Amino acid sequence: MSDVPTASIPKSWIWARILDVATTATGGTPSRSMSTYFGGNIPWVKSGELGDGHVFDTEETLSELGLKSSNAKLFPKGTLCIALYGATVGKLGILEVDAATNQAVCGLFLPDEVHRDFVFYYLASIRRHLIEQGKGGAQSNISNGLVRQTRIPIAPLAEQVRIVAKIEELFSDLDAGVAALKRAKANLKRYRASVLKSAVEGELTEQWRAKHPAKEPASALLAHILLERRQKWEADQLAKFAAAKKEPPKNWRDKYVEPSPPDSTCLQELPEGWCWGSLEQLTSAVRPICYGILMPKENVAEGVPYVRVKDMKGDRIDVLNLHRTRPEIAAEYARATLIPGDWLLAIRGTYGRLAEVPPELEGGNITQDTARLAVVNDISAGFVATALRSSLCQLFFKRVARGVAVKGVNIGDVRLCPIPIGPKEEQLQILQMVSERLSQIDSAEKQIENGLLRAARLRQSILKRAFEGKLVPQDPKDEPASALLERLRASRTIHEGSGNRPTSSIPHRSKSRGKKS
Repeated sequence: MSDVPTASIPKSWIWARILDVATTATGGTPSRSMSTYFGGNIPWVKSGELGDGHVFDTEETLSELGLKSSNAKLFPKGTLCIALYGATVGKLGILEVDAATNQAVCGLFLPDEVHRDFVFYYLASIRRHLIEQGKGGAQSNISNGLVRQTRIPIAPLAEQVRIVAKIEELFSDLDAGVAALKRAKANLKRYRASVLKSAVEGELTEQWRAKHPAKEPASALLAHILLERRQKWEADQLAKFAAAKKEPPKNWRDKYVEPSPPDSTCLQELPEGWCWGSLEQLTSAVRPICYGILMPKENVAEGVPYVRVKDMKGDRIDVLNLHRTRPEIAAEYARATLIPGDWLLAIRGTYGRLAEVPPELEGGNITQDTARLAVVNDISAGFVATALRSSLCQLFFKRVARGVAVKGVNIGDVRLCPIPIGPKEEQLQILQMVSERLSQIDSAEKQIENGLLRAARLRQSILKRAFEGKLVPQDPKDEPASALLERLRASRTIHEGSGNRPTSSIPHRSKSRGKKS
């Protein structure tokens, strides 16, 4: 049974089940081993192609032989379909071509007395309930039986037509508003990228720079960073020799590897006083760029927290939901131990994502899909992060990414990522100006998200009022739905008594609408 929470409905309405007003059927999949079953002229609809709109074409087609040799069924144009499982479970679609479907799609065949789009919008309004009633582990499955047992309020046919017309009128206005919000959101995304790009190319501070000559060019800053980087490495090596009570060998300083500069052949010209450096040149030699744990194994409640790419949401790390590994596993990857102020860079899957390590993650670790960046003190870590987020570095990562199913960036390429370096005072000015602009963008994006949420709630409110009989007035002259249902039952009895299967006449109303909600 699929009893939805029922509201009071007008006296001229009646509650029924889908099986009382429609016949249903699911499709099938021909054997993939038979190439002759595919590539014909019959559109084949899979659940992923249902998106609450009209289905005009399909990714795959079947041959006549494929249709006859499987459970796939040919549904006529105008059939209302619902996805039974998969990523689009509960989504609806209306066929705009005669098409076959696979087993994850259920077709509903409605008589003339029941408006197809009335049923469409009602099923959309109870989608969450249907999914919750479904069975399955990680993903719910809706069965054909569940669809058939679903209760639905039936209004007089004339009122069904009025309700559908009013819903589509209101949704049309709502869709226009949502489209405007989405355009504004896309524009903000482009503006954010523009701010970051102009910041790290020196355009953002062009006027400021003209009034504030640099005390020291970035090239001198980089030389100082490289010198101090080596000195800290040497101090660390001497400390290790002392701890081991060993005399350092004569050539121990020769083991220091000077970080490689970026490839300058394809780098653009920077403002006067700026220079290029590699990400490795700007990070610690003692705590070099590295990835973390290869196999963290089971999640241990009191273990060492580690960060995965999925834990990096926006510019932050989802600390509360981190998995933990056993201390002995984390100890094997002590090189990747985290310190507050480190930056983490995603290098596999959603590569290029960036987040700063907060104080509560001190002593934590990372996985092999993440690179730990310990930016040296002499350059602003925030400035380096701004560069890494900009299209300049993101395009570099895209260019060097490797892989087929899952793309990733090698640590060696991460080290060579080119970073534009401005004079120290200008770095701080850039951070201030970027922060101000991004704060404005964040505020505008929040307003847009709130607007989209309000639109979604309003959409549900419209549907709720529609199926409570409150969206349009009732007309006492309309034939009551109880008479309509009795006529359908009588018709079905006659068909079954004659041994014939009931047929379905699919109404093709409201076909002019592009996408339903």
